[in-house]
Formats: sequence, structure tokens, C-alpha cells
Amino acid sequence: MNRLEGATKPTPIWTPSHKRVREASVTHFIESVNNRYGLNIKTYSQLYDWSIAEVSDFWSAIWDHTGIVCSRRFDRVVEDLDEFPGAKWFSGARLNFAENLLKHRDGKLALIRRSEGGARSVLTHSELYWRVGALASCLRKMGVQSGDRVAGYMSNIEETTVAMLAATSIGALWACCGAEIGPGAALDRLGQIEPRLLFAVDGYRYKGREFDILPNIEKVARGIPSIEKIVIVPELNAKPSRGEISNFLRFDDLVSPRERLEVRFEQLPADHPVYIMFSSGTTGKPKCLVQGAAGLLVNQLKEILLHTDLKNTDNVTYITSPSWMMWNWLMSCLATGASVVLYDGNPNYPDWRTIWQLVEEEKITVMGCSASYINYLRSLEARPGRVCNLSSLREVSQTG
Repeated sequence: MNRLEGATKPTPIWTPSHKRVREASVTHFIESVNNRYGLNIKTYSQLYDWSIAEVSDFWSAIWDHTGIVCSRRFDRVVEDLDEFPGAKWFSGARLNFAENLLKHRDGKLALIRRSEGGARSVLTHSELYWRVGALASCLRKMGVQSGDRVAGYMSNIEETTVAMLAATSIGALWACCGAEIGPGAALDRLGQIEPRLLFAVDGYRYKGREFDILPNIEKVARGIPSIEKIVIVPELNAKPSRGEISNFLRFDDLVSPRERLEVRFEQLPADHPVYIMFSSGTTGKPKCLVQGAAGLLVNQLKEILLHTDLKNTDNVTYITSPSWMMWNWLMSCLATGASVVLYDGNPNYPDWRTIWQLVEEEKITVMGCSASYINYLRSLEARPGRVCNLSSLREVSQTG
């Protein structure tokens, strides 16, 4: 006898309203797929099965649904699908990764920066665009070209976003280590890619303490001969000392809030690399993981639109640093016109309520965190909903 025989059917913890289902991006996507291909898909499971059975049709529909900005559409969705690795995706397409993240240029907030000490600053989508334009112009004058590597040794702040977008608008590759990583670990990663330029903060604040990392930057600069210039973002000192760092520039001297320069987006092949990420290093030196523009965009925007159902009215955040792939994912949320909340500091300082107070104050609708963070709250028997107003929050995203 089946031991489940006679068992009562489990009751869902939560069921979305008819209005929410009707307005969901995945609902609109299913409707467009049905109209486009003469299908009768009604459920998520049916959509999933179709996406596997008809790979080219599915990803072509995703390309259109996510509104990929390109100067030339692809000739074929995929070539040599049976080859892994080796399949070539979106051949013939020409586009720019940064252009897709900067397509909203209005007065709505793009970035909301919150720091452990309570400081707050904001950038609208239009202000973000102009700052990227100013910095990209400076990078071009420094000789940065498509295919060059630009590295970061940065915190989760707006300057990191601006630097990444400026680099990728030119076609340079972006790789970043969080400021909390030691110089040896940074060298193990960044030393492999031979960057021409390094963006770095002079320090950061964590658990109420200040950490000056200029000595770490000096070690990284000495260990990577390819670095031609270092751009320092002043976090601890308004005018950080040069120390032993040569080719020293200050971020604020390069980017003026009053300067308005259009961004010249290099149009590049679909598989042109955008990010270099790194494996954890638990089995030897960290391995480089290179991600191409079109594949990265369509997959992340598929997750952001269909799975997260993010809209331009949302405020989204993730507890992350620029070392982690979720920072990259968070950056792609800009393509929806949503407001991205950047939190820099310890999420549990001075106590576990910190992030949930952030949710209340910034009216965050989508909050992301790690499994370890959830387990930490469980160990404290924390009940965020009892101490903070979480009425704005409609989704908690948790990594594995």
C-alpha cells in the first residue's frame, strides 16, 4: 500500500490573488507565446516543458519580452545546440550590455545608497546615465578600449555601479573584488586577468569599525604590473593620501555631478565578454568565469521579469558585496526601471533589525538574502514582521 494513500492534500501557505496573477509578467509572456506560436499553454509546468522542447522559440520570445536593446537583431538563436560547450548563441546580433541597463533615463530613483552608519544618497536614472557618460569619456581618454580589463576593489556603493557601466559601455570587461577581501585573495583573482585600470575605495566601515585598505591597494598594485592607473573612491577620508600608490587619481576629480556627456555605447557581438567572475578558491587558485553580453542579459532578465516579476515601480535590494554574483544580478534590475537599494555594511549591526528597518524606511518590495542569513535569524528566533512595518515587502529571494 502506498504510504501516501489517504493522506490529505497539503494546503498552500500562500496563494496569489487573481489580480496579481493577471498582472504578472509571466502571465503576459504566456499570452504572447500562445499568440505568437498558436499554442495553448496555461500553466507554469507547461511553459517549462515547452521551453525545453522548443529552445530556439523560447529564447527568441524571451529576447523580445525582455526588450533587449540592440543595433542588429540575431540571425539565429542558437547554432550547434547539441555541442556543450560549443553552442553559439544569438549569432549576428550587435548590442551593448550597459546600454540595456541604462535605457531608462528619467527622474525616478535608480540607486538608493544606504550605509551602516545611516548615511543615504540617491541617483536618478538620468543622473546615473550622465555620470556613466562622464566616466566613460575619461576612460576613453586614458586609452581604455574594447577587450581591456577594468577591475574593482570596491564596496557596495554607487561608484561601483558607475564604474562597471562606464567600462562595459566601451566594451571593456569588468571584474571586482569586495573591499573586505584581503590583498592576497585579491591578487589571486585580479592578477590573472591583467587589468589596465583599478577602481578602489580607500576603506570601508563594518560593525562600527573603520578599515583603511590603502595598504592593501598598494600590495595589489605592486603585484599586478599591468595596472596603469588607480582610481580611488574616498570613503573614509575626503582626500585620501597617495601613500606609495603611483598613478593615483580620485574618482571625484573624474566625474562631476554637473557634467553631462552622452554615453557612446560600443556595439559588439552577442558573445562579447562583459563580466569576469571567480570561483571560490576552495580547490586551488580561483578560476576565471567569463560571461558574455547577450546570454547574460536574456537569462538574468528572464529571472528578473518572469520569476521575480520585478516592475519599474519596485524597490529591490540584495544583501551582497561586489564579489558575489548576486551583485551582478542586482545591477541587471536597472534594466526594468526599478530602484536598486545598495546597502554597505554589516546587515546585523547594531542588531538583526537593521535590514528590516531598511525595508520599512525605503519601502522595499523585493529583498534578497542568503541561506546563512535566514538561518542566523532562525537561531535568534527573530520575528521581523513584529518589530517593523513590512507592508511594502511582497517577496523574499533566498539563494541556495
